[in-house]
Amino acid sequence: MFSALRLPCFLLQSLFACASFAASAQAEMVLSTYGGVQWAAPGTVETSDGTRFSADWEGRSFKSPPYYGFRGTWWLTDLGLPEAGIALDYAHAKVYANDETFARTRGWTRLEFTDGLNLLTLNGFYRFQDAARDWTPYLGLGAGINIPHVEVTRPSGRRFDYQLGGATLQAQAGIDYRFTARWSAFAEYKANYSLVNVDIDSGAALKTDVVTHGINFGISLHF
Repeated sequence: MFSALRLPCFLLQSLFACASFAASAQAEMVLSTYGGVQWAAPGTVETSDGTRFSADWEGRSFKSPPYYGFRGTWWLTDLGLPEAGIALDYAHAKVYANDETFARTRGWTRLEFTDGLNLLTLNGFYRFQDAARDWTPYLGLGAGINIPHVEVTRPSGRRFDYQLGGATLQAQAGIDYRFTARWSAFAEYKANYSLVNVDIDSGAALKTDVVTHGINFGISLHF
């Protein structure tokens, strides 16, 4: 079981440790934080005890707890690859089943991953640098895990805890604007495909594939 703060705190500790290492090694390290608008495509929910229905998801990005993320990026400048980078990304994404979904569930009253779908990915980045301009487009691809906070209430029982859900794939494209030597701002589109397989009540399991989309706006500190 995961506590509500353990994963974000671990991520922050890891990112600051990477930044300290990068600074000592004179590497190019960037720490970023972001928020924005996140939503999800409809999907199919199946349980091991025979329930199957279509789920329409809502993101509710600004409802507490909000949608946000942290990222640490190591650009491989010292290795002779200034356009390439490696990033560790954590996003507090979330989804809620809407009222139309519950009309198809035969008595379910709650289905959400809202104290985070919690996406943790390792990503490769490529940036299109030009010394004559302050803005830099970039692309990223990655894979990792999802750790959802499972909140399910149905006639047979209730489940409310953190679990390891499964694998997550990530793709993104954005643009970064450097407004000082140490600071920049960015905007990006990010998509995640998450395979969620979790336990619910009565010894049953729930499976669903969640495709989330995000328009992110953030700020970065460069070391």
